[in-house]
Amino acid sequence: MNAQKTSSSTNRKVVGLAIAGAVGGFLFGFDSSVINGAVDAIEGQFALSDFLTGFAVASALLGCAVGAWIAGGVADRWGRIPTMLVGAFLFLISAIGCGFAFAVWDLILWRVIGGFGIGIASVIAPAYIAEISPRQLRGRLGSLQQLAITIGIFTALLSDALFAEAAGGAANELWFGLEAWRWMFLAGAVPAVVYGVIALRLPESPRFLVRKGKEDDARRILTSITPPDEVERSYKEIHEAIAADEAAKEHGTVRGPWLGLKPIVWVGIALSVFQQFVGINVIFYYSTTLWRSVGFEESDSFTISVITSVTNIVVTLIAIALIDRIGRKPILLVGSAGMALSLATMAVAFSQAVQVDGEPSLPGSWGPIALVAANVFVVAFGASWGPVVWVLLGEIFPNRIRARALGIAAAAQWLANFAITVSFPPMSEASLVLTYGMYALFAALSFLFVFRVVPETNGMSLEQAETLFTRKGAAKRG
Repeated sequence: MNAQKTSSSTNRKVVGLAIAGAVGGFLFGFDSSVINGAVDAIEGQFALSDFLTGFAVASALLGCAVGAWIAGGVADRWGRIPTMLVGAFLFLISAIGCGFAFAVWDLILWRVIGGFGIGIASVIAPAYIAEISPRQLRGRLGSLQQLAITIGIFTALLSDALFAEAAGGAANELWFGLEAWRWMFLAGAVPAVVYGVIALRLPESPRFLVRKGKEDDARRILTSITPPDEVERSYKEIHEAIAADEAAKEHGTVRGPWLGLKPIVWVGIALSVFQQFVGINVIFYYSTTLWRSVGFEESDSFTISVITSVTNIVVTLIAIALIDRIGRKPILLVGSAGMALSLATMAVAFSQAVQVDGEPSLPGSWGPIALVAANVFVVAFGASWGPVVWVLLGEIFPNRIRARALGIAAAAQWLANFAITVSFPPMSEASLVLTYGMYALFAALSFLFVFRVVPETNGMSLEQAETLFTRKGAAKRG
């Protein structure tokens, strides 16, 4: 009975640490989506072309790619917690800088700096959560990263709507002579400070401490976050994984025979790219502009965006409940099929747009059909590829290269996100049908990739999951 109470208490502590670690995901979602409600106001204030509008929105993603790329090296050298603090500081100065931007180049600069912070958070949160979580909880706790992202997106879109409503429009002045769109960015300073304070109170990853030779600290933390009957086994697995990596021919590097990278790193890159090439962030970066472009009023567009973000949160909770019961692979396959069908439906709906007083509009029932399809797409993504990819990225890489490999995969994800985001304004201007048809094609290809390449890792330790992916890759090469 006492052992059961101890195990329950340990699990509660791990859940608390995972939630705290996932706050970086909240800032990730907030900072990347807050520009949604400001797009039209920024475009008008700075007289931007379609290309410059897209670049201003997507510029943060270039910073994200760089931040993700360097985060692994920083985390491996200095630790997970110091890296979180760097991310929090970057979030803070970006929020203030964007709020007081005086030109588009100035706004882009601060967006890129914020992107550094987002990129760091996108690597550190899943790595940290994976490294402190017991195997039976790792899927659900790893999914907290995506849940935090969705809550961050919702908070950003809700605050955008509230600021715009209070000012009578995003371009109108609100307080102290500042337009509402500026307050949308300035609001990000609050969660940035909270993230920094939380990071100061988190324990370091025991896997990082073992690699640095701090055995006593690692055992103390591991004992506090691992069920009593699994402490020794977990400690032994960490040592065995590190010893195996030390003995490996390619000694703890991500380099390998496949175009310079290990096959397992390419699997992570492919998962990351597919997650973005289905166009999910078009919904969260441009939804207000998108719905206005087909006839909805600004206030209605804000409302639709908030409802979509709430839907995203709800289905992520469903994914958290199912991921350790059903497994990773079945959820990804169902999600791919759902995304392909809903995106194809959106393409058909937009093909029916007509001109009304010189502006495009969806006639009859096609408007509701497009809205339903968009939310079905969000449901399919949020219950599958959103959380599951982050879980897999946290568990498939060998211990010694986890942070660096995760950084490469996350950098690829941000570059793919950038490509989709910067291309959407000109592509949508040319043809929304072609744009959403392309996203539907990538969703279908993601189904084939998971079916052929991705094995199931449910219920395994980190070390076992890594071994399974490595063996699968070796079998394919053989």
